[in-house]
Amino acid sequence: MSSAALRLAQKNRANVTKMMVVRLAKRNCCVGGWSMMEQSISIPVKEGRIPRKMMQPQQQQRLYSSTPLLHKDYPPHTLFPMPALSPTMETGSIASWNMEEGDEFAAGDVICSIETDKASVDFESQDDGILAKILRTGADAKDLKVGVPICVVVEEPEDVAAFSDFTVEEEVESAAAPGPAATASPPSPSTTAANTTPQRDVDPEFVLMPSARHLSQSKGVDATVLEGSGKGGRVTKGDVLAALANGTHMPPLATKAATTPPPVAAAAAPAVAPTPLSSMVVDIPPVDTLGTHEDVPNNNMRKIIAKRLTESKRDVPHFYVSTEIELDNVLKLRKTLVQNHDVKVSVNDLIIRSSALALRDVPEVNSTYKPSTGTVETHSSVDISVAVATPTGLITPIVPLTDTLGLSEISSKVKDLAGRAREGKLSPEEYQGGTFTISNLGMFGIQEFSAVINPPQAAILAVGGGIPTIVPTPYVDGAETQASPQKKIVMTARLSADRRVVDEATASLFMSALKKYLSDPELLLL
Repeated sequence: MSSAALRLAQKNRANVTKMMVVRLAKRNCCVGGWSMMEQSISIPVKEGRIPRKMMQPQQQQRLYSSTPLLHKDYPPHTLFPMPALSPTMETGSIASWNMEEGDEFAAGDVICSIETDKASVDFESQDDGILAKILRTGADAKDLKVGVPICVVVEEPEDVAAFSDFTVEEEVESAAAPGPAATASPPSPSTTAANTTPQRDVDPEFVLMPSARHLSQSKGVDATVLEGSGKGGRVTKGDVLAALANGTHMPPLATKAATTPPPVAAAAAPAVAPTPLSSMVVDIPPVDTLGTHEDVPNNNMRKIIAKRLTESKRDVPHFYVSTEIELDNVLKLRKTLVQNHDVKVSVNDLIIRSSALALRDVPEVNSTYKPSTGTVETHSSVDISVAVATPTGLITPIVPLTDTLGLSEISSKVKDLAGRAREGKLSPEEYQGGTFTISNLGMFGIQEFSAVINPPQAAILAVGGGIPTIVPTPYVDGAETQASPQKKIVMTARLSADRRVVDEATASLFMSALKKYLSDPELLLL
């Protein structure tokens, strides 16, 4: 044979297809674990081109269910439990399902979103599968313990229809009462190892190594039933991983608290037969539920007030200054006006007048802030808004040009505005605007409080009630005797100011001017 013919024969022989026997492992689900069944098949493979999947040993699929049980009427399936997505997680709620029943998923796909004790976390699949049945939705998906089944996963699309009426109770019943065929079959080695009580030289609370305890809790299984390879029979992380890989049955953590008591406790004194509940007669006294309630929807006015105050507290940089003011001279002036001039004014009218004059002296407080341009507008006129409580909410009618009005004019205007405000007869221009606000809760017995600024105004004055207080007298240097402390009526006033418009020094000047006018109320008559 020539050399050319020899090379042609070798080339043809290299391209001849040969039959190679490849042994594949096929998994079948069984009660209490997994069994391996070998099947030999013949696959035509060209020489020198063996597929990579056949060259490497097939890896076993990860098990998600802590109890891979099989009901006799259902195809092979896996239960996905509620996972432990954080070390401190004990319960979780399913916020939403990202898939529907019958959808296929691959490793890394998000199956659902779970709300834990820390945040909302996406539950990603670690392997391929088909979502056959969603077990927890709506109200049933709230506050689920770790390890509770949440869905059923199968490997074949034709098995999805068989789980349309599947429930968790059926899975539990199949585990508690297996059929005759299951009881007659000999126990598998993995089940026998899990049911045998291991011999250990350590206390029960130290059976699991820390890493093994964390792993078993994350899987929702009780690994204390395993035969430990650590010192004294302790269960290591490798023991738990090996049990999961081999399909060794481990009871779920949720059923650990329902275990039967030890025989020693049951073998105590002879138990007395309890009285059946059906034969017990319990006299329950009648209970009168006379209390009633009514759900009143919030009106639009209160909603708007709450919205604006929330925005003010969030966006406006508040700061506060307080001062105590003696009202004895104010009360004397009121009596004098009533006795000599038959003019009745309230303490609130005097506070409004004093505030108006203080704003005229410190015009920086009589300003508004424009967020759109970031500028401050100082007003030449003093228009004070007075807070009035109405049945539908708080409203602030405006007393225009307050610094130009006398005490009697301020009193009559405030009475008129407050009366029409409670009747809901104010026009918009009578309560929209204003350059400064006063909120007085002294008539309700409030000593002091902090008010929220009414944007775009730069400040608001919160006034409390007068309280009898023992005030020490000033010390006189060189005097043989000092004056005794005196009883005074003291009022606390607190200014809430916008730091973008008013600084601390300016607020202090305003409060000093207010205190001066109220301490010497004759100045209010000028």
